[in-house]
Amino acid sequence: MRASAIAGAIREAQEEAGVPDGAVRARFTSVLDLGIWSYTTVIADVQRGFDPVISDPESVALEWVPVDEVDARPLHPGFGAAWPALRTQLEVRPLIVVDAANVVGSVPDGWWKDRAGAASRLRERLAGLAVPADALDLAGDVWFPEVSMVVEGQARRIDAESSPVSIIRADAGGDDAIVAEVSRQSQVGRTVVAVTSDRELQARLADAGAAQVRSAGWLRDLLEQHH
Repeated sequence: MRASAIAGAIREAQEEAGVPDGAVRARFTSVLDLGIWSYTTVIADVQRGFDPVISDPESVALEWVPVDEVDARPLHPGFGAAWPALRTQLEVRPLIVVDAANVVGSVPDGWWKDRAGAASRLRERLAGLAVPADALDLAGDVWFPEVSMVVEGQARRIDAESSPVSIIRADAGGDDAIVAEVSRQSQVGRTVVAVTSDRELQARLADAGAAQVRSAGWLRDLLEQHH
């Protein structure tokens, strides 16, 4: 249902506002479920700038509205009631920073024979990751956080093109690169969830500003649910 709701919202946006393919990326969904029917609000970020256009007879006016001015408009009652809670979530931009070596090494599946290939498979599984809101201690229903993977050693040969997952190649120690990424992202206001089962590194990441530090098993459980 989640995927169909997002696809439907994007399709309507394309039909009624001329939103180009690939121009927006879902950040999170919020569901009003009354039992006999439910309504899903999709909050998305613009990935490529575009000029919206009225592209079907259902629309009579169309414009970009500053976030702080939305509640001054004559909103649909349902959306008006939901807007205050949705507005607070617009400030939240979760990011998952993954210790790729630790997550890949948590399952004895032969990863040591081809470390770059194992990292590539993890990257593919992380693309489009969907996380239940309660797993991130956030409001809403499901979040689609951005993901950064820190790779080291032979895994640095991974091909990072054509993937929504950011690849950070550690020049030296992978732990130091993970700490540096968490610190950098936290300082610019991101809500960072760091993933590693390394106890010593977990403590360093908490000190570096991670909002949460989760284990490799936590991430693997999410991936199993997602796929």
